[in-house]
Amino acid sequence: MSRQTVILPITGMTCANCAMNISRGLKKLPGVSEANVNVATEQASVVVDPDSASTGDLIRQVEKMGFAVTSARIDFPVTGMTCANCAMNLERALGRKVPGVVAAAVNFAAERATVDYLPSMATPDDLAAAVAKAGFGALIDADGAPEDAEARARQREIREQTRKFRIGIAFALPLFVISMARDFGLTGPWSHQPWMNWLFLCLATPVQFYTGWDFYVSGLKSLRNKSANMDVLVAMGSSTAFAYSLAVLLLPGLGGHVYFETSAVIITLIKMGKLLEARTKGKTGSAIRKLMGLRPKTATVIRDEKEYEIPIDKVCVGDALLVRPGERIPVDGQVTDGASSVDESMLTGEPIPVDKKAGDTVAAGTINGQGIIGFRATRVGRETALAQIIRLVQEAQGSKAPIQALADRVAAVFVPAIILIAVLVFIVWWVAAGDFVTAMIRMVAVLVIACPCALGLATPTAIMAGTGKGAERGMLFKNSRALEEATRLTTVVLDKTGTVTEGKPVVTDLVPDTDGGVTSEELMVLAASVEKGSEHPLGRAIVQKAKESGLTLVAPKAFQAHGGHGVTGQVKGRAIRVGKPHWFDGPSGMISRELAGRIVDFQSQGKTVMVAGEADRLLGLICVSDQIKADSPSAIAGLKRMGLETVMLTGDNRQAAETIGRQAGVDHVEAEVRPEDKALRVKGLQATGKTVAMVGDGINDAPALAQADVGFAIGTGTDVAIETAEVILSAGSLTGVPRAIALSRATMATIRQNLFWAFFYNAVLIPVAAGALYPVESLPMMLRQLHPILAALAMAFSSISVVSNSLRLYRTKIADS
Repeated sequence: MSRQTVILPITGMTCANCAMNISRGLKKLPGVSEANVNVATEQASVVVDPDSASTGDLIRQVEKMGFAVTSARIDFPVTGMTCANCAMNLERALGRKVPGVVAAAVNFAAERATVDYLPSMATPDDLAAAVAKAGFGALIDADGAPEDAEARARQREIREQTRKFRIGIAFALPLFVISMARDFGLTGPWSHQPWMNWLFLCLATPVQFYTGWDFYVSGLKSLRNKSANMDVLVAMGSSTAFAYSLAVLLLPGLGGHVYFETSAVIITLIKMGKLLEARTKGKTGSAIRKLMGLRPKTATVIRDEKEYEIPIDKVCVGDALLVRPGERIPVDGQVTDGASSVDESMLTGEPIPVDKKAGDTVAAGTINGQGIIGFRATRVGRETALAQIIRLVQEAQGSKAPIQALADRVAAVFVPAIILIAVLVFIVWWVAAGDFVTAMIRMVAVLVIACPCALGLATPTAIMAGTGKGAERGMLFKNSRALEEATRLTTVVLDKTGTVTEGKPVVTDLVPDTDGGVTSEELMVLAASVEKGSEHPLGRAIVQKAKESGLTLVAPKAFQAHGGHGVTGQVKGRAIRVGKPHWFDGPSGMISRELAGRIVDFQSQGKTVMVAGEADRLLGLICVSDQIKADSPSAIAGLKRMGLETVMLTGDNRQAAETIGRQAGVDHVEAEVRPEDKALRVKGLQATGKTVAMVGDGINDAPALAQADVGFAIGTGTDVAIETAEVILSAGSLTGVPRAIALSRATMATIRQNLFWAFFYNAVLIPVAAGALYPVESLPMMLRQLHPILAALAMAFSSISVVSNSLRLYRTKIADS
């Protein structure tokens, strides 16, 4: 059964209950195995079997629950159709083969296609490729391609809410001022005339049923989905005050005072809070928008020795491109002409430009320096490093951290519990005070002050800010579980080659067996020829040295790699063996005592010694050294300052490994570890109760990265390591590890602060609203009898405070070590 992740941008959610309702509804569909809905990003991440449920099915399910999914529509001419069957085949190809397509309609007579799709999953370029693959042509004008439909929908929603808030202010403010002035005796007898209450009704009605209409609609959606959200509380509280006031107006015998200003101000204040929350919440997603803004709209390609400026979507793999000083590089590629320095800070977080020359790679979105460079496109569209970073950040922001489970459980029962508490408060006060109005005011205050939104936003807004901050600094968290788990780490295991060291070993010493007539040149030719069949970094270093020396190598025959020992092969009819010294310590006694002493000396200098032999004859020694990265000691020192134990794993002999370990400053060194045993070493540490991180960059690190509680992949490493790890350090520097751990600690601290505030706010203010402080006569009356308007004001700012606290993460300084 195939699996596909669909990202749905959803509008209309107002609190965490909405997100949970959508998640439950989506999981009811056949084929949906996972549905995470994030109220902060306003997106749903759905893992679905496309054969069981289509993207359209998911959207219809969301719309059935009363919410909307933002999609874009594009209309374009199609060439090559010859009959109505062509149109049907193309419809099927677009609808089934392109992830993110909601609906596709192809008109054979007009030779046009109309496609509704999710911009977060598909692009006009993807549609054009699908049309071409089906055997037709698509004339899509990139200049007419849709803008960011999701961003437009968000802005449209904010504009509509702003308009409603302004209407609310226009009517609620004079209503509140006149009503308060009358209550405090600041107006004349005219304000106590019966017609004044009718004026209050006229002022309150637009606020109640225009500004506050969204609360009714959202509340009804929630109840229809067999749940209850914050809007139910707001609608109940404001409607109670409005309905009582209307009853007093129509039946004067019920009482003499109306509370139209209470209902109107409650709605206006909460609308203001939701508006500010939406705008503040939007800032937590600034990292994604910043990354998207790095993509240039056009590129300069060279065809037939002429320059053409074309839309970025039209660039193909293999195209020759030109980038002038100060321009952004449009796609990933390899430099063919010229030299320049490139600012890669958007990818790596490192501010120092990187020199580029022919043969070097460049990435989309980075900025060219002073030189003009020509390069050939190697990855375009969704395959570029920038596009993959955006996807990783979106997926991380859409995932749920384990710490959110508690808030979700509370939010699920919060509103029904508050309604029950409000009813009990009403009954208790009516019985105790014998006054219906007092009891009603208490009940409204409880309904209005309760805030499940702060609970729902506490975790996702911090996750958004934390992962966004990480992306800006070259640290990519694939999911929020890794972000949380990184705070619990006790031990960091480091692979040596390519992680602690440069991963580019070089030959430093040659010791041929001159007594046996072996020359340095013969030793290098035989050893390098065998190593031509090897992918090991040490083998490649020997081959590189031979090439630099101008030696002619031959392809080995019967090549075989012996894991953890070395390699063998036939070179010019001679059986050559190259490997670790212990491999030659057999009964043949090929390594003399004098030579063994030299091996120990070399190893004590941190060099790796390779022995070359033929049958029972020693050919000589080859010493290889891999330099420690300049920033590895400071990074490891930073990990130690954070209270973390450091362990280095390497296949090197113990003497060389201990030397590298001392230079790097690690706590423990595990030497002579075979590649397949790395995961077992990690598992062994976990068995002692330690929470382990693994940092690596190679294919042989992948099992250990998967075994570790958190896997960190150095961004310059192999695709397998990067795919396996949960955190990617795109700068290729070990300093990213302490930075990432520091960021995770700062993010989790923010989440805990948010959750504390959300729980504390409700735990303290709900009893205050219920009248728990009324017997304490030393307190001011505003606390003893909390007015619903003050309750609404407190509720409006509770969510904003949580979101604002999350935004502080963007200003947090994450030290390099």
